[in-house]
Amino acid sequence: MNQTRTFHCTIAAAMCFIGGKYKPIILWHLIDGPKRFNKLQKFIPQATPRMLTMQLRQLEADELIHREVFPVVPPKTEYSFTELGSTLIPLIKEIREWGVYYFEATSQKNPCDKDL
Repeated sequence: MNQTRTFHCTIAAAMCFIGGKYKPIILWHLIDGPKRFNKLQKFIPQATPRMLTMQLRQLEADELIHREVFPVVPPKTEYSFTELGSTLIPLIKEIREWGVYYFEATSQKNPCDKDL
């Protein structure tokens, strides 16, 4: 983990690691176990492969996820939580619950209803 970062607020520190267009969604999909890149791409179709790769690399560099490459043909890569990353699971679940509440409170159709 990059120890040279300086933060002036705990919220800023947390958001530095989980903020980003797709990071929370990636973390959500890893909760139930390791996922391959193509599976994550399927879950997050709006993310370009380049953007998804960038977000995965940042999460890996911050030691929140682990990338394992299996020596097979074709190459197989899986992403999973690290011990540090797994401490985010309750937070990611709470963020999701707030999202569900938001759609209910604003009388909007939840686009993730199929996930409920």
